[in-house]
Amino acid sequence: MASTALAGNALADLIAPLVKRDGISVSRLSRVGVLCLARRQERTPLMYEPSLIIIAQGRKVGYLGDREIHYNPGHYLVQTLPLPFECETHGSPEAPLLGISVTLDPALLSEMVTAMGNMSLPFTSPKPMASVAMNEGMQAAMLRLASTLHDDIECSTMGEARIRDVVFEALKGEQGPALRALVKGHGHYSRIVQVLSQLHRHFAEDFTVDQLAQQANMSISTFHQHFKQITRSSPAQYLKRLRLLKAQQLLLQDSHNVNQAAQAVGYRSVPQFSRDYKRYFGASPLQHKRQEQALRA
Repeated sequence: MASTALAGNALADLIAPLVKRDGISVSRLSRVGVLCLARRQERTPLMYEPSLIIIAQGRKVGYLGDREIHYNPGHYLVQTLPLPFECETHGSPEAPLLGISVTLDPALLSEMVTAMGNMSLPFTSPKPMASVAMNEGMQAAMLRLASTLHDDIECSTMGEARIRDVVFEALKGEQGPALRALVKGHGHYSRIVQVLSQLHRHFAEDFTVDQLAQQANMSISTFHQHFKQITRSSPAQYLKRLRLLKAQQLLLQDSHNVNQAAQAVGYRSVPQFSRDYKRYFGASPLQHKRQEQALRA
């Protein structure tokens, strides 16, 4: 425990000078983000792309259905699927939340899983989102990566190797099976992964459960069971939340007005979109847009 605390302090010291603003900042490596939040953020809907989230200071709590997922300086988050969930963040001006996100690249994962072959690893049931205890290997890999982010030349020469170090440690870890399932292409988990990929590529289209079950090569009842087991929601709930989160991104980027955002994500009725949006986020689309504009002013 003491070594974890020391590594967390050292990692926080390396991350702090890299912070550009509250939220997620892009680092010198395009697949590595720097996280900072100098305040407490109440439970709010969001969605991460497949990634590893390493917290050096502060803590986060994710809520996925009936599951609570805690990640802090002693744990890192393995997010293998882009799932809508809710998250609260604990940071303050005196001790802001500090962390690093590493986006998972499918090509790199595939290459590394193939190279590892049938390496003997502990088997655990894959989860789409799980907190994993930090070990010495991951701590050392993260310190090397964070140190590299301070230097342009080191980033250009050693950056990819540092990312590989971190991904390798995650593949060896407790949720390695979930990472390997992304590229192995067999089993119920991998079939649901393929369905979710289809929904994310074509989220504005309408799908029937029968179509999705056929794609997964499952009966409707089996598909429902495995989909809910993995995502903690029904296919219809998942698609609705996905559309609302995509619409939020469009609104907050100032690229769409409310009508345009609703249509872009597949809503035929703008009033229905506004009702669903307010029920999910606690504020209307227009209120959210104005709040974001006020923060930028």
